[in-house]
Amino acid sequence: MDELVVGIDLGTTNSEIAAFADGQVRVLGPASSKILPSCVGFSPSGELLVGQAARNQQALYPELTVRSIKRKMGQAETVSLGEKKFTPQEISALILRELAEWARRQLGQPARKAVITVPAYFSDAQRNATREAGMLAGLEVVRILNEPTAASLAYGFAEGRRHTAMVYDLGGGTFDVSIVTVEGDVTEVLSSHGNNHLGGDDFDDLLLERLARSFQKEHGIDIRQGYPVARARLWWAAEEAKKKLSFEPYARVREEALAVRNGQPLHLDLEVSRDEYEEMIRPLVEATLDSVSHALRDAGKAPGDLDAILLVGGSTRTPLVSRLLVERAGLEPRQDVHPDLCVALGAGVLATRLAGRDVERVLVDVSPYSFGPSYLGERGGFSYPYCYQPIIHRNTPLPVTRTERYMTSVPNQTIVEIKIFQGEDEDALKNVLVGDFRVEGLRAMAGPNEVLCRMSLDVDGILHVTAIEKDTGKSKHITIANALQAKSEADIAAARARLQEMFASRAMGDDLFGEEEGEEEEAPEAEQSGEAISKVVPIASHPAHVAARRLIERSRGLFERMHGDDVEEAISLHERIEAAIAVQDQRDLKQATEALKELLFFVEGN
Repeated sequence: MDELVVGIDLGTTNSEIAAFADGQVRVLGPASSKILPSCVGFSPSGELLVGQAARNQQALYPELTVRSIKRKMGQAETVSLGEKKFTPQEISALILRELAEWARRQLGQPARKAVITVPAYFSDAQRNATREAGMLAGLEVVRILNEPTAASLAYGFAEGRRHTAMVYDLGGGTFDVSIVTVEGDVTEVLSSHGNNHLGGDDFDDLLLERLARSFQKEHGIDIRQGYPVARARLWWAAEEAKKKLSFEPYARVREEALAVRNGQPLHLDLEVSRDEYEEMIRPLVEATLDSVSHALRDAGKAPGDLDAILLVGGSTRTPLVSRLLVERAGLEPRQDVHPDLCVALGAGVLATRLAGRDVERVLVDVSPYSFGPSYLGERGGFSYPYCYQPIIHRNTPLPVTRTERYMTSVPNQTIVEIKIFQGEDEDALKNVLVGDFRVEGLRAMAGPNEVLCRMSLDVDGILHVTAIEKDTGKSKHITIANALQAKSEADIAAARARLQEMFASRAMGDDLFGEEEGEEEEAPEAEQSGEAISKVVPIASHPAHVAARRLIERSRGLFERMHGDDVEEAISLHERIEAAIAVQDQRDLKQATEALKELLFFVEGN
């Protein structure tokens, strides 16, 4: 049997273990979760609790539970659990022992050797304490590995030429950023900076305050004072809302019977938007950018010197983090390795190499393409119906589900047409149309109506797209098979030709929600207006524009009765009309419309 060497991320908030299994480096653990909360405690009856069980009781029995022990590593102090005292190394050893047991159960052999990761800024005392914890857990610590180096190994960043990368690690309890250079098998940490008391837990606390204030405002009771069970429930609800807001524009928090007054249970029912949440946490995220600047300065590097930004830690899923990093560094961060498992996987890569196997990087299923809908926005100062911003971005790990919100374009719009594209260009027409569908019967509203577009892509390349009217829940969806199948040049050319023809005849989109060919039913002009889903609410369509586009549709229906020269003239007039609408040239619009009417008069009279 081959020697087993495991890689362990001994984290402040969570810990993981990885090893070579089934032909590749994998994170090991129970089927339900590969993440072990770095929490140890005793139940009121004296039972030892490690991981999720300890974390579950932390809010109720803080005197019997310890978390974030990593912050005390290397310090000459003890922590109390009830009447017992433990060193930080002993608490960490209990976590390491639990992880080693996970590996033994899954691999069928004991883990005796380990690579354990530490922050780049850890002192010798902290590193030695980590080694001691490993020995107390019965492990031979064959290497102490810097976390940013582990991240670079997980991403396979050690291939080819010399690279410079920023490793941005925002975990549950700590934040640090490192500038590293990677060449071959050598990773050098040029600088590190961070904050040992800033992380996703602080985001949870801000959401908790928001929920508690809302409950107090409605019921006059401060859950934070004298209601430990209710406070614990709110804290869990805040954490779940935080996770959901990383992928959804809204999170609804419903907690029943948080408190009782005069025999009546008091409930909390509150919706939090991503915009509101990101406004709460913005000062904390911006504080991390100060560390980014500090680390770059210490390394003697400028943002333009970076080849990549590698995201580590579950809190980096918050979209605000990526947006602000792009603004600061001008480089899109990489997220193609699971941020919670990235460091453990990197430790697993090194552990596998030390065990004598040749492995370059972690194998992950990612989307090779971006996917998203077209929408009515602004390009070059003009309204344009084929703006494109992906919902699922290229290199996102699979499976993935993401949701974004859009607004209808005009008053009383009751139909939206969703066109889904695959590609990276901001102009949807330069990407590939992979599917489209309609949602009808939306509420007629004087103002914008909010529509959510949810996309789910699995490892088999099946894309599910759902459009949902937010206020009513009315929805419609399609399934697009083989979404990840590579398109041939002919497929791409055909798709673009189809779109260009559609754009030439229906460019600004008023008729996209009008009658289908062959339908006799009339709809109010306002319902005929507007592109599919729009992030921008444009000025309501001018009646002349609506009439002109209906005239174009009438003209297209007569192509078979026209001579070749008349068809060419009609198409030329269609394009002239659309151009006049685009630039708001009412004079030329009137002239082109009259010319088309005259042409159709003779065609229809024949």
